[in-house]
Amino acid sequence: MQQFQPKIKNNPLSQWMRQPKIYIRLPSNGLYWPPGSIDMPENSELPVYSMTAKDELMFKTPDALMNGQGIVDVIHSCLPNIKDAWKCPTLDLDTILVAIRLATYGEKMPFKHTVPEIDEEVDYDLDLRQVLEQQSQNYWVDQVIINENLVVYVKPLTYKHMTQMSIKTFETQKILQVVNDDKLSDEKKMAYVNQSFKTLTNITTELMVDSIDRILTDDAEVTDKKLISEFIENIDKSIFDIIQNHLAELKKHNDLKPLEFESTLEQQAAGAPPKYSIPLNFNESDFFA
Repeated sequence: MQQFQPKIKNNPLSQWMRQPKIYIRLPSNGLYWPPGSIDMPENSELPVYSMTAKDELMFKTPDALMNGQGIVDVIHSCLPNIKDAWKCPTLDLDTILVAIRLATYGEKMPFKHTVPEIDEEVDYDLDLRQVLEQQSQNYWVDQVIINENLVVYVKPLTYKHMTQMSIKTFETQKILQVVNDDKLSDEKKMAYVNQSFKTLTNITTELMVDSIDRILTDDAEVTDKKLISEFIENIDKSIFDIIQNHLAELKKHNDLKPLEFESTLEQQAAGAPPKYSIPLNFNESDFFA
């Protein structure tokens, strides 16, 4: 017979357990999160905890990073107010990841880059507080006015959508690498190229369909994804371009900003430009190492 074990209501070790390190406001302010996916506090400030040892191990598991599950689990651990990180709008994702890194390792992040033209490697301490401040300026414009009779309403992609599309793109790129195999006939190479091109085209279309919340005409409001998909596949290129350019501009504004540097006189003497910029792209396995 199993002995009854009473539950410990107050763990005497709780004083050494994690406490929130920082509080953040999401650029979306909770908009575009489906009901039940986030518990937004009244003041809209989310507590952020540091990672546990278990969380860190997630970033040493390539499969968990590739399919996105590792990121989702860590977000749930460090931001308990987020109930379903798969539904996280991409508008908020960088803010969340930067906040977790800051809460775990502190405000400074070592960042190596190479000076253009002279290939000199430079060590730099990136201030994550400044990155968070930049991300707080993110915004979303949901209306795309095609004309007075047609308005398209767009929303940010979710982390789930982004991960699925990234996996498809990665698989397509792997197929394209096969084309370099000299053992393949020209016919098979061409078949691979055509298939990859179709897949990439479909990805572009799917991304746009997933980004559309609804379409308003002078006599109807359409939310059915099948109807929206049919619309996207059959509209004039000019309308497609208007929607795509709108989404591209929002992405450009909301992406992490490149870092601006000034080279030293010695570097300039060696051929470096006086000023240069370096893209800031966070690789999860390095970002949380």
